[in-house]
Amino acid sequence: MHLRAEAILLSIRSHGEHGAVVRALTEEHGLLPGYVRGGRSRRLRPVLQPANIVLGDWRARTEEQLAALTVEPIRSRAALFAEPLPAAALEWVTALAAATLPEGQPYPRIWAALDGVIGAVEAAPSARGWALPLARYELLLLAELGYGLDADRLPQELREGGSADWPAIFAALRTTGEALERNLLAERRADLPSARARLVERLQRAVA
Repeated sequence: MHLRAEAILLSIRSHGEHGAVVRALTEEHGLLPGYVRGGRSRRLRPVLQPANIVLGDWRARTEEQLAALTVEPIRSRAALFAEPLPAAALEWVTALAAATLPEGQPYPRIWAALDGVIGAVEAAPSARGWALPLARYELLLLAELGYGLDADRLPQELREGGSADWPAIFAALRTTGEALERNLLAERRADLPSARARLVERLQRAVA
């Protein structure tokens, strides 16, 4: 197996003394895991961060084997992790995809939505510019994984484009949050719901 593709890094886990197991999302091949030799080195640590975009090269002798992965940086979002609120948003949206998407199945709409919400976090002058896109990303992920919500019962802000005030944004986040916990997070890692709760709490403090 040999694949070469642009990818959004989702999660990085230390493996052994120097390596790292990386999960990354590609547009055409879906979520792909790989082992990065020297992934904990000083050179690669800044590259291997969630939300960064890399050019990945996956190689394995068989489909069942964990592929060896090499990465070339394309776009870094490392600076955003110095800000608590953007950092919490990036950690959440990448961890959600890493934990819920099956490996090797393409979800081009999720890839585009994730790339879009990360770009919004990067470009927006405040959380007002990305909080609603984040909720819409969650809604799309639910639908793509077979847990679509009844459109007639959705808040208007989730059904239509445009902006919204903070009460409407928090209502949208409650709707998607409840659906995520009910359908996707109940059997997942215990830290995922708490990560989202921390994000919403920080949003609420930021606009109080």
